[in-house]
Amino acid sequence: MISASICEAGFVHWAVTCVAYPGLHPVGAILMRTIWLNLLLAAASVLFTGSASAGETRARQILDRFEHANQWRDHVMVAAHRAGSLQARKTLFAENSIAALEASIALGAEIVEVDVRRTKDGQFVVMHDSWLDRTTNCKGEVIKRTVAELKTCRLVIEGTGAVTDEPVSTLREMLMATKDRILINIDNKLDVDSLAGMIAVARDLDMAEQVIVKENLWNPARITTVKAAMGAIGSGFQFMPIIADDAVRDAGFAEKVSGAFSPRAVEMINWRDGAETLTETGGPLFSPRMRAAAIRGDWHIWANTYAIVNKPGGFLAGGRGDELAVFASLPRETYGFWAERGATIIQTDEPKAAIEWLAANGYRVPYSADARPAEPANTASIN
Repeated sequence: MISASICEAGFVHWAVTCVAYPGLHPVGAILMRTIWLNLLLAAASVLFTGSASAGETRARQILDRFEHANQWRDHVMVAAHRAGSLQARKTLFAENSIAALEASIALGAEIVEVDVRRTKDGQFVVMHDSWLDRTTNCKGEVIKRTVAELKTCRLVIEGTGAVTDEPVSTLREMLMATKDRILINIDNKLDVDSLAGMIAVARDLDMAEQVIVKENLWNPARITTVKAAMGAIGSGFQFMPIIADDAVRDAGFAEKVSGAFSPRAVEMINWRDGAETLTETGGPLFSPRMRAAAIRGDWHIWANTYAIVNKPGGFLAGGRGDELAVFASLPRETYGFWAERGATIIQTDEPKAAIEWLAANGYRVPYSADARPAEPANTASIN
């Protein structure tokens, strides 16, 4: 019999050692203890699946949820469009800025989306437009300036016209600022073959798995073209297809895309012309069959609620965009609507509003308190 005198060391020790087996041979007792231990370890594994280990970075926890959609269907992640510049319809930060990135991280966003272009000297910089006029205090085309020349430009807060102290960031600088803290979604404003160079920068920083790149897909020929480009780049990063319902009308195409790329997320667009009323269903892509396809493929449905300049409100979201949520004070008809139709990632211009509403209404699962916050990036080279 195992002595009861050693039964004082806590639950797991008790469960392993504090079981008496009258008449059992010592070898049999050891065997029974081993069985108990294995059962307890298995139970602990199930209990703590998805939890962060001590010292795990925030980005690693986010990546776990991104890569295991079916385990996290009760959580809606938030992606901050152009790094997240708006709060309550007020532009607080320059778009695609490190200041906006820092604010989005502080709010709890899981992903920041940034736009990338190329300079005259072949470097990648973070910039949405091909011209500098709207977002900086400089003028002219990005492609006609070197990085050194762009570093003399300062980002501007759109709407107010306020000139910030922040220069145009290179892709490397933006990646350094996000590393181990948040996932980054690169919106490639160049040709598909340029993605190889962008991933090379991320690999050099040992953070390729934290980078999401994406391309539009609309027919089998396009699938073939993009698949070849992705194959040439190799593995170790996240590729996300984009599908819009102006060209794709059923979930069958998404299933072909899933088979071709095995993505962890698919971005869905529900177009809305100005004369159309708010969507009641989410359009053909947000259907029960699409949700079933997402579950079979273990990928997230990504919905967009951000605005596009000179387009009707909710242009990418069947009318149910950030304007409806914030300007009309109907967040349930926006964020709740898309979450109920299967979206587990929402890209928004209003990350604060989205996160607060989703959390208050049971669509956010808290992250482990054991996560080790990564130190802010060393941006001493940014002047």
